[in-house]
Amino acid sequence: MDLQKLTQQYDFTGRTVVITGGTGILGGEIACALAGCGAQLAMLDHQLEPGGPLLKRMDSHAANAALFSVDVLNIESLQQAASAVLDHFGKVDCLINAAGGNKPQATTGPEQKFFDLSIDALRWVLDLNLLGTMLPCQVFGKIMAERGEGTIVNISSMNAFRPLTRIPAYSAAKAGVSNFTQWLAVHMAQEYSPRIRVNAVAPGFFLTNQNRFLLQHRDTGEWTARGKAILAHTPMGRLGDPEDLFGAVLWLLSPASAFVTGIVVPIDGGFSAYSGV
Repeated sequence: MDLQKLTQQYDFTGRTVVITGGTGILGGEIACALAGCGAQLAMLDHQLEPGGPLLKRMDSHAANAALFSVDVLNIESLQQAASAVLDHFGKVDCLINAAGGNKPQATTGPEQKFFDLSIDALRWVLDLNLLGTMLPCQVFGKIMAERGEGTIVNISSMNAFRPLTRIPAYSAAKAGVSNFTQWLAVHMAQEYSPRIRVNAVAPGFFLTNQNRFLLQHRDTGEWTARGKAILAHTPMGRLGDPEDLFGAVLWLLSPASAFVTGIVVPIDGGFSAYSGV
């Protein structure tokens, strides 16, 4: 394959990519990267306000992007969003499930033991991360099944490889996302079309709204003990930047990975490879 043909595989012109959590930190950055590659972007989120600055960053590419309000835990909301996306863009080629998160009420600590965690908080985290990935796959995956092709990329987590202290529901849910990714990859290829691929990326430690004050002191911005421990166990010695996800995500969405399905790619600065000694 010559260089021109290789680079053309990362040209997403004319391809419609649906991103849940599309106005979030990671989802929004991925959306901006895909905009630069020519993709038509359907950015789905329950909070659309952060989408405005993202569209401004896309500059002229913003004409190929649209915001859609959705609740990823409500199948009717997802179906309505899917209809709106089809009306606007005419098709769905790719789905990225970037909706997810944790909450303090589901996090253990000195004053909040595991035994006292709120059932509602645990259920919220489990549902958002696991069902919030499965339900969009039902709705948009069905569109792909009817068409006979498509690519899905889920966002798992390093917690799925190595469960972390303090966040039991989030770790369990992301482990479920990784397992579901493998299950769905087999199901779609065998039952519908081998041209439907399902993979995931597992980010290591990125600073997001959900974990910021677990890793940095709210008042000073200094690293907490947890933040320092993470850096000490990351061979590359830093947290990830959203841009660090682009290479793997674009590869998994593109024809360059045409024979790849059912994998979970760690993007973690070496965290999962380091034993601590």
